[in-house]
Amino acid sequence: MELVGMEQAAQNAGLLLQGFRKRSFPVFHIQHISKRPGATFFLPNTKGVEIDISVAPQTGETIIEKYFPNAFRDTDLLNVLKRSEVDEVVICGAMTHMCVDATTRAAFDFGFRCTVLEDACATRNLEYKGTTVEAGKVQAAFMAALAVPYAKVTSAKDFIGKWA
Repeated sequence: MELVGMEQAAQNAGLLLQGFRKRSFPVFHIQHISKRPGATFFLPNTKGVEIDISVAPQTGETIIEKYFPNAFRDTDLLNVLKRSEVDEVVICGAMTHMCVDATTRAAFDFGFRCTVLEDACATRNLEYKGTTVEAGKVQAAFMAALAVPYAKVTSAKDFIGKWA
């Protein structure tokens, strides 16, 4: 599924990964694989489920497979984060209007402090009742909705810049 701005979002997420690795922060990759009957993408053993090379896991990094937009639903993510003594999560990826949104809200509900890197996320145009909502507006609406109270929404550059 083609997303608007995915290449730039992946580059920004890659920069975040580099920073986390350099500082030995824990890294958790979430991989969506669809098991839903009639699914047309995220199908097992297809290119659509491959993790992009720019954000590919390194040896020792946790990969959690998920089957729903919310990365906590029917996965071990909550237990893995608790065992790792994580109390703050930095979220990026795709799709903003589905997985990023659902996972951020769930993380907040589980008591995590959340940061969403808006330029390391991507979405697509949506259709509703014959109206096309442009991806930029979808992105803005979801970031605005997450910004209070669910997450601090910032850019990858600003987030990484605090380490300097």
